[in-house]
Amino acid sequence: MTKNILIAVLCGLISVGAAALEIQGDWQQGAVLRGQVEPGSQIEFLQRQVRVSPDGHFVIGLGRDADPEAVVKVTTPDGDVQHHRFDVAQREYRIQRIEGVPQRTVTPNPEQVERSRAEAALAWRARQIDSDHPYFAQDFQWPLTGRITGVYGSQRIFNGEPRAPHYGVDIAAPTGTPARAPANGVVTLVHDDMFFSGGTLIIDHGHGLSSSFIHLHKILVEEGDYVEQGQVVAEVGATGRATGPHLDWRMNWFDQRVDPTLLVGPMPGRESSPEPSSKSE
Repeated sequence: MTKNILIAVLCGLISVGAAALEIQGDWQQGAVLRGQVEPGSQIEFLQRQVRVSPDGHFVIGLGRDADPEAVVKVTTPDGDVQHHRFDVAQREYRIQRIEGVPQRTVTPNPEQVERSRAEAALAWRARQIDSDHPYFAQDFQWPLTGRITGVYGSQRIFNGEPRAPHYGVDIAAPTGTPARAPANGVVTLVHDDMFFSGGTLIIDHGHGLSSSFIHLHKILVEEGDYVEQGQVVAEVGATGRATGPHLDWRMNWFDQRVDPTLLVGPMPGRESSPEPSSKSE
């Protein structure tokens, strides 16, 4: 084998190895990353066997507090095992400290706690569905446009006690404003009156990626319905623990709570409000 031929063969091998895993998206806390591997490959991420479509496409997600390093394990069809390591950018989140809040406002009573836990279990089960729907690969769009009054990852500390972080993006809008599906999907949960989230709608986009709309005034679809991107699926409200009408849009990759804004980019023609006026508890 001549020297030139040998170099060409080595370059070909390097290209094949580099193409074993392709990832679209930035590695940062809250990110949704879509990728492709050789069809027939297996992927493991965050101790979960990841669904891979017949043509090799998949999706994974990073939660709010994801570790600084992520490892994607790929097993090729011929049994070769590869561990791909990625640096995960760490984000700084908005923290709001509030003192003098009445304790009865901060802490629900035992009956409310029991109710909220049962309702949270319903939502958790809907978000664990691992369907083969391919809609996760679409370019997502904003469900409505408006002033952003709450951002992903922010957290309130009442009377020195940290509350759960906010995992969605709040968009202020009058009650009754149409909310549209950000991508195609199948409705997996409809609940008119949850204690914390009020009117709640969950849409499965496939492979564990889902959207949740909460605090809704009215839900216009039913469980099991197929919805298309841009279809009006609900109306904005202020139900549950909310202080004003707004859409709280949240997204999950299974139990990883991801940031919807990283999929859709900046709100067209709008800016975030420095001090949220419509809040989700």
